[in-house]
Amino acid sequence: MSRVGLKPISLPEKVAVKVDGRTVTVEGPKGKLDLNLPDGISIANEGGTVVFKRATELRQHKALHGTARSLVQNMITGVTQGFVKDLEIHGVGLRAAVKGQDLDLSLGRSHPLLHPIPSGLTVTVNENTKIKVEGIDKQLVGQFAAEVRGYYPPEPYKGKGVRYAGEQVRRKEGKSVGK
Repeated sequence: MSRVGLKPISLPEKVAVKVDGRTVTVEGPKGKLDLNLPDGISIANEGGTVVFKRATELRQHKALHGTARSLVQNMITGVTQGFVKDLEIHGVGLRAAVKGQDLDLSLGRSHPLLHPIPSGLTVTVNENTKIKVEGIDKQLVGQFAAEVRGYYPPEPYKGKGVRYAGEQVRRKEGKSVGK
């Protein structure tokens, strides 16, 4: 039984949830997001709360019940507060800059990496090493941050690379000369 799916979502002020068939639209001060509900999951907007119901007690419907509720909750949070991911670049000569609609990454390769910034995201770079990704779609913000981190994940010997702000990198000891 999904305990998450049974919890109703209370709507903050200035947020409107519209249901049109299988499509849920959430509008708020920061923007508008859409979601197609999975089969077997229904949504009801009861005054200031949103309630989710599943059609049957099948395992798949139970799993999707909580997932659908969490996705709509994240949409509501996104249109009211937004989501932020902070990245840090560690290493000598490694830096980033925003050039138009691209993030220009100099990560020690022979060529600069130009990563396109999707529409709906705001990317800012401070001190050439701190990247801030902001947007209303949690999945889009997290995916962009993960792609940028994936170009040069932090390595365990010197700690160089792109990491999330506050991420702890376990350091390893280098080779030791044995006798």
